[in-house]
Amino acid sequence: MLSKKSQYAFKALSYLVEKRNDGPILISEIAEHKKIPLKFLENILLELKKAEILDSKKGKGGGYFLKENPEDVKLAKIIRLVNGPIAMLPCVSLNFYQKCDDCNEDHCGLHDVLIEVRDASLNILESKTLMDLVD
Repeated sequence: MLSKKSQYAFKALSYLVEKRNDGPILISEIAEHKKIPLKFLENILLELKKAEILDSKKGKGGGYFLKENPEDVKLAKIIRLVNGPIAMLPCVSLNFYQKCDDCNEDHCGLHDVLIEVRDASLNILESKTLMDLVD
């Protein structure tokens, strides 16, 4: 399931994509228009800035803006940054793999099915970008 944090990240990013030609956008404006708690949004935007998806400008006319072209930012990247693994089980995760304590991956039907689910999800999330959120 997509966390509330991820949902807020996508709402904020879609707003920044829509306003990308308006210059830096204040956090308070994003929070107000997208109904996101301000403190929660501050943390999310800082994470996205550390990942170099966003940048910010201080002072008059300051705020956050997209550092990367929204057509180049895959939705899978945002989910991994904000939410963590896309896979439903750690034993099928490509980037956050962990062997399950009580599972034999060679003979686990659930493992095999969830690999298919992961691959289908990734196929979509790796082909969609931030631009797809506003188009």
